[in-house]
Amino acid sequence: MNQMEQLEQLQHQPLELLNENQIMRIISALPADDPAAEEWKALAAAARYVRKQSMDERADAYLNDVFEHGEPSKNACITVQKLLARVFEHDWFTGGFPRIRETDHAQGKKKAAEKMKHQLEQALKTLQIFQSYQLKAESVCSIDDNTEEADKVKSVIKLMDEMPEAVRQAQDAAEEYSSSISGIYASKSAKAELDKKLQLVMKLADSWNSLYENHKNEQPDALMKLDAMTGLGSVKSRVKQLFYYLQFEQERERTGRYSTSTRSLDMILTGNPGTGKTTVARLLAGIYHQLGMLPKESVVEADRSRLVGAFVGQTEEKTRAVIEQASGGVLFIDEAHTLFRQDTSGSDYGQTAVDTLVAAMTSEEYAGTFAVILAGYEDDMRSFLEANPGLRSRFPQQNFIHLPDYSMDELIEIAEKTALDNDFILDEDSYPIIRQRLEEEMVDESFGNARTAEEIIRQAVFAQGAAAAEKQAFTEDNLAVLQPAYFKKSSETATQHPQTELNELIGLDDVKREVITLASFAQVQRRRREEGYASVPVELHSLFAGPPGTGKTTVASLFSQILGDLGFLKRGHLITAGRADLVAGYSGQTALKTKKVIKKALGGVLFIDEAYSLYRPGDDFGREAVDTLVEEMTKHGENLVVILAGYEEPLQQLLQSNPGLTSRFKKQILFPSYNTDELHRILLHHITRSGYEVNEKTKAALREALKGKTFPGNARDMKDAVSEAVQQHAAAYLKHESRSINELVEADFIRLKEENR
Repeated sequence: MNQMEQLEQLQHQPLELLNENQIMRIISALPADDPAAEEWKALAAAARYVRKQSMDERADAYLNDVFEHGEPSKNACITVQKLLARVFEHDWFTGGFPRIRETDHAQGKKKAAEKMKHQLEQALKTLQIFQSYQLKAESVCSIDDNTEEADKVKSVIKLMDEMPEAVRQAQDAAEEYSSSISGIYASKSAKAELDKKLQLVMKLADSWNSLYENHKNEQPDALMKLDAMTGLGSVKSRVKQLFYYLQFEQERERTGRYSTSTRSLDMILTGNPGTGKTTVARLLAGIYHQLGMLPKESVVEADRSRLVGAFVGQTEEKTRAVIEQASGGVLFIDEAHTLFRQDTSGSDYGQTAVDTLVAAMTSEEYAGTFAVILAGYEDDMRSFLEANPGLRSRFPQQNFIHLPDYSMDELIEIAEKTALDNDFILDEDSYPIIRQRLEEEMVDESFGNARTAEEIIRQAVFAQGAAAAEKQAFTEDNLAVLQPAYFKKSSETATQHPQTELNELIGLDDVKREVITLASFAQVQRRRREEGYASVPVELHSLFAGPPGTGKTTVASLFSQILGDLGFLKRGHLITAGRADLVAGYSGQTALKTKKVIKKALGGVLFIDEAYSLYRPGDDFGREAVDTLVEEMTKHGENLVVILAGYEEPLQQLLQSNPGLTSRFKKQILFPSYNTDELHRILLHHITRSGYEVNEKTKAALREALKGKTFPGNARDMKDAVSEAVQQHAAAYLKHESRSINELVEADFIRLKEENR
């Protein structure tokens, strides 16, 4: 579809369906003298108004560009007419004017008169804004009688001519009445004149309001806001069902019909972070208030820290204080499942907070005066409610709403909206990078959904803004279009590729070949899947067997980065763990502790050093850690790579202790001890890295000192030898001025002179 066909299609769409980002991207690419520019800008103004629900500075600028064109096209004028018909949809004097009784005291009369004057002043300002739009439109466009909006706009224009004068007269009458108030007396004739003028204003206002009655949505504002949210189709349906059901129950109650079902406003919202739980809670508060079920629309947000105290009695006090604050509105408790912790031996007061909350929900003092909305992860909330049957009984099944994760297309739409909220549009080439960034973050249930999409945009705005200001390059593109370069993570600008670093490691030739072979296998299988070919399951879990100091951790780190760069792992990071990180001291906690470490490693590599320490005969806790590891490896599939490291023989014994491990760790990479030449090169590397030098004579002496000796720590021993030599050098340098501050000599390397260790 070419640009003109796109334009024609958009001009025939309802304003709600206009895509502001798409329109703005086209405008940014238009030549300065493009004849269709005015039509695109009219659409941009309309799309922005629909999104913002107001005419802001940017929408005004687009509209002024259309008006200043001289003779806008018919299509541009029709779009302007549709837009102004929307802009003029204004609720005048909702709730009417304050009543003034003859018996009111002077202060009350003056206060009411001042409020009237303020209402009239605001109305006059709005009318003047409307008139300015209409006068500009009239100067270049005529009303097209073939549109639905034609009659409405004509009627509004007629009222717009009459209302300002009526409002001014009412202002004068209000001022005269206010001036006549003295003590308990006020002019009756001034009051009669004021009433007369206000009646005329209300008559005109009612005529204006009636023009839009058939188009007003009977849904509450909260439902309209919910409809405007991206995605959440099933949630929108459930909330609307709830709204209409509550409306139905209200009508039955009004007509005196009895119902055995309990009308509960208490809700459970489940879902991962960033799926809109807090937003939905606020919208529910708006619905409850609009239906008259709660006197306030306010939401008091709380979490464990606001409810749970540190000593006996404090939790009840804190929880009651929050309940009191929420009275009349909604109490929203996020991550409510954290109030329940297993195996805390009575030392945790979360359960006290739950008991206090349940007591308040059923007490004469608070029952029915506030609604409780609990939110959290789906599985955690299920366990939480199962452990608290008293609380569970307060929430009927129909009041459970699950908010699913957003799809990729929905996340992109959220990113577009966030950019627009910051008055940016997205460059076409930015979309693949944003998708890639989002995919990298989608590793587990902690993925931030909408929050992550919004943060990616905010980071790009910051990076682009800082770069533009540093170069003083305030071009239109820098000010309005987010460029692809600013969506890349800082780590992507690293100076050296991890595969290059791997190749530059001293020795380990067989290890390097094995690692590159594994990475190549993963890359090819991924590409085969993408191209629709059958692929072999990719299992990269490995044993890194060898003595300490042979580079196992370093290679694991580079391996994770390589897999990340290839797109096989979403994050490509390394998490290192030992027995202490995985095993707890009492039953039930080891599995939780192990899962927590695995969760951190998702999207990357989990490196378990001295993994055989998990296997000890009669050690139930270690066995629990291994069983949990096997279970989680199955659950997360290719989203996790596990490397078990240590000496070869104990690692094999660990595998034999659990059939699940044997079937998952089919690859073993041997890390041999370094030979003399390799140790010598490693030693010189650490000397240089420490900022010191050695002459050729010392180099030869150091190599000779390494011959025939055993260094169990391998590279680690070389690093320690240099650290010790640096200390020896410092002591010698301060005693002998002839020593160079940068040069190490053979005598400094005391550790290497020792016999085999």
